[in-house]
Amino acid sequence: MGRRYKTVNDPQVGALKAWCDEVERALASLELDGWREPLMACTRERLIHNPHGDLPRWQQALAGLPYGPAELACARDTVTIGAETELTEQQQAGLREGLRGLMPWRKGPFRFFSEFIDTEWRSDWKWRRIQPHLSPLAGRRVLDVGCGNGYHLWRALGDGAAAVLGLDPSPLFLMQFLAVRRYAPEARAWLASARLEEMAGASADFDTALSLGVLYHQRSPLDHVRQLKAAVRPGGELVIETLVVDGDEQTVLMPRDRYAGMRNVFFLPSVAQLEIWLQRCGLTDIRCVDVAPTTTEEQRPTDWMSFHSLPQFLDPEDATRTREGHPAPVRAVMMARAPG
Repeated sequence: MGRRYKTVNDPQVGALKAWCDEVERALASLELDGWREPLMACTRERLIHNPHGDLPRWQQALAGLPYGPAELACARDTVTIGAETELTEQQQAGLREGLRGLMPWRKGPFRFFSEFIDTEWRSDWKWRRIQPHLSPLAGRRVLDVGCGNGYHLWRALGDGAAAVLGLDPSPLFLMQFLAVRRYAPEARAWLASARLEEMAGASADFDTALSLGVLYHQRSPLDHVRQLKAAVRPGGELVIETLVVDGDEQTVLMPRDRYAGMRNVFFLPSVAQLEIWLQRCGLTDIRCVDVAPTTTEEQRPTDWMSFHSLPQFLDPEDATRTREGHPAPVRAVMMARAPG
């Protein structure tokens, strides 16, 4: 949780309460009754009762964006708002100032009118690796765990999902998500400030659950898989994308301290070991559909995320190793199903 901020003004609190109310109405309309109480308790705690100290500044940046519905296009690599809309010079200046007030932008890319946001991650590359292997999303309910700013929620919606829900505790990522939704208020996409592990008692209501770049941050990865399994209906689909290492069924890397500059990386299994994890959690139809190195073209600093990124976390003398001496990042995409 962020530090308590005691001077949030009434309009800002009102906007946060309005979003919480909207999420709660959506959960009710989707009959996600098992999710509503824990999810709303976490979201209200993070946004209203104990907000991050920077939340008012991010809200101010969001409020400064030019207002009004605009066409949302999210079936292609760049999630685009208002491609056919021309802004005045003053509106364009306000747009850029507001979007830059929501930096750093990590997942994307996005385009707001004529403003292109070149995010740290080319998240569209990840979606290309996943999309061909997904069951058709038309009419399905999709859960995205650790969704960041919701880029993959919009891509799932663009591929026909009936409703998408993202979980992520970061209020900055929520503000970035709301920057898109500001122009598409009727979109059946919602993001709640919560973690999957906080959803005790939630029911099996989703057709597809995504866990992309989350598993290696878990101290108990098998618990994470079981929680994903519990979130989908019988026969539902799970997509788990995570860091892996070369090796046999017994291979797991647990970094002593950091991995590629990150402290919160705990377990990097081989694909064979990961398959065993999924089997032991009771999943079926398990298959690895992609293994790919993460390159400095896919993850790097940009004008919209100017902090250190993957290029700074690799060994400058050997790009096949991290600066700590571990194997450089390789990611696998695993598909599986909950028992029918």
